[in-house]
Amino acid sequence: METTTSQALVRQIASESESVIRNLNGANEPLLPGYRTKFLDGNCLEATEHRLKVLRDTRAGALPGKSLVVFDAELGLALDVFPCEDAHAQERALLAAVAATIQPGELWIADRNFCVTPFLFDIHRKEAFFVIRWHQKLPYKPLSELAYVGKSATGQVFEQRVQLTSTEGETLTVRRVVIHLEKPTRNGDKIVTVLTNLPEAAADALVVSELYRKRWGIETAFQKLESHLHSEINTLGYPKAALFGFCLALVAFNL
Repeated sequence: METTTSQALVRQIASESESVIRNLNGANEPLLPGYRTKFLDGNCLEATEHRLKVLRDTRAGALPGKSLVVFDAELGLALDVFPCEDAHAQERALLAAVAATIQPGELWIADRNFCVTPFLFDIHRKEAFFVIRWHQKLPYKPLSELAYVGKSATGQVFEQRVQLTSTEGETLTVRRVVIHLEKPTRNGDKIVTVLTNLPEAAADALVVSELYRKRWGIETAFQKLESHLHSEINTLGYPKAALFGFCLALVAFNL
């Protein structure tokens, strides 16, 4: 089963599910009025058992693949998937395929793994928007001082304007929102920094911090996929089969 077929199956069922939900007026309230919000996250399939003969001489369990998944919070659907048979490939390598699907007016929310200059500029060029956690390897030029904005549900919020520069020399002015958390994340982070090109009139720094916090909902969806729908079957060592099984779980999730 080719991965393109698995991807097409998810897209087809998601499209039909969206039609049903919209015709029944069953969508949730938008996270940010006027914008279609999409969450992007990666999922690496768990190591497999050694059932395949080629795997029996190694102690390590083989990783049968990974994928990027796009969730729509308003519809509660997994809209799209970008499967990859190389489990050791960087998630960033799949971003060009994701960028090709971006539509004007969309809002993309993602973790720092996706905070790379080409992806941010691709989103902006397509007249779309992002709320993406800053990665320390992404350089920026401060355009203003970091100023206190107010208190959110999770901590103290600060904001400043910064400039990003693409490899082609193109520049982009964005807002850098810094949240000093009252309680550290499960990874021990006490500060979360987010970059966004949303206009301030549409979302101030406090709204931006709340939008990023909503991203944790996608991890809940992944947990449901694994625990309830058995999206990761560790007897499937063949990447195409393992990824097909994961995509079937996405279909079941949407149904």
